[in-house]
Amino acid sequence: MPGTRPGAAARERRHRGRKHDVFSGVSMAVATVVLLFVGSAIVAIVAGGIAHFGEAVTSAEVLFSLRMSVVTSSISTVLCLVLALPTAYALSRTNMPFKRVAEVLMELTLSLPYILLGFALLLIFSSPFGKALKEAGLAVVFEPAGIVFAQLIVNLPFAIRMVRTAFADVSPRMEFVAKTLGATPGDVFRTIILPQCRNALISTFVLTWARGMGEFGATLMLVGVTRMKTETLPGSIYLSISTGNNETAMATAMIMLLLSAATLVVANLLNRPVGATRVGPGRKAAKRGAWHGRKH
Repeated sequence: MPGTRPGAAARERRHRGRKHDVFSGVSMAVATVVLLFVGSAIVAIVAGGIAHFGEAVTSAEVLFSLRMSVVTSSISTVLCLVLALPTAYALSRTNMPFKRVAEVLMELTLSLPYILLGFALLLIFSSPFGKALKEAGLAVVFEPAGIVFAQLIVNLPFAIRMVRTAFADVSPRMEFVAKTLGATPGDVFRTIILPQCRNALISTFVLTWARGMGEFGATLMLVGVTRMKTETLPGSIYLSISTGNNETAMATAMIMLLLSAATLVVANLLNRPVGATRVGPGRKAAKRGAWHGRKH
C-alpha cells in the first residue's frame, strides 16, 4: 500500500498469518474430537462383534433376518425409484397444481420421526380400508408385507429429493433444443434426462437400499418384531439386546456395518461426475501436444 513502511507491512502479514494458523489449529482440533467420537462407535461395534462374527453368520435366525432385510429392501427400493422418477419430474418440470403444497409435504415427511410415520401407517391399515385390503389378500399389519410399506414411507421422500437434485443438474438448453427439434416431453425424459442422470440414479438406488436395510422405527410400529416372521437385521439386534445376548447383537451389527460400508463405496464410485473419467486423457493429450510443439 502507498505510504506504508516495509516493516509495518511485514508485521501485518505475520499477524494475519498467526490469526490464520490459530483458526486452522482450532478447526483441526475440533475435527479430531469429532472423528474420535464418531470413530469410537465403529470401533466399539467391531471390537464387540468380531469375536462372535462367525457364530452370527451361521445362525439360522440371523440369516433369516438378513434375507428378510435384503428382500424387503430390494422390493421397497424398486418401488421407490418407480414412484420417485415421475414424481420428481412432475415437481421439477411441470406446472403441477398445488406444487408448493406437495413440496412442503415431502419436506415435512423427511423431518418426522420414523416411529411416527409407522404409527400413521398402522392407523391407515387398521382402518376399514386396511381391513378391506386384508380381505382381498393383502395383509399388512404384523405381516412381512408391512415391512415394505414401512420402508417405502420412510425412503420415498428421500428418493424423490435425490432424483430432483439429479434432474436439476441437467442442462435446460439440451432439453430446449430437443423440443425445438420435435421431441416430446417423454422423448426428452428418456433420451436426455435419464442418460444424464444415470450415475446419480444408480447412487440413489444404492443409498435408498442401504436406508431400507437399516430401517427400524416405522417397521417396529407397523409389524412389530416376531422371530423368524417379521425379523429384519435391526429387529434381530433389538431382540438380542432385549434378551441380554449382547454378543450376538454386536456381531449382527457388524454385518450391518459391512453392508453399509460396501454400499457407501459403491455410491461414492457411482456419484462421480459423468465426464470425470475423460479429464485424464484430455490432459495427457494436451501435454503431448505441448511436448511436440516444443520439439518442433
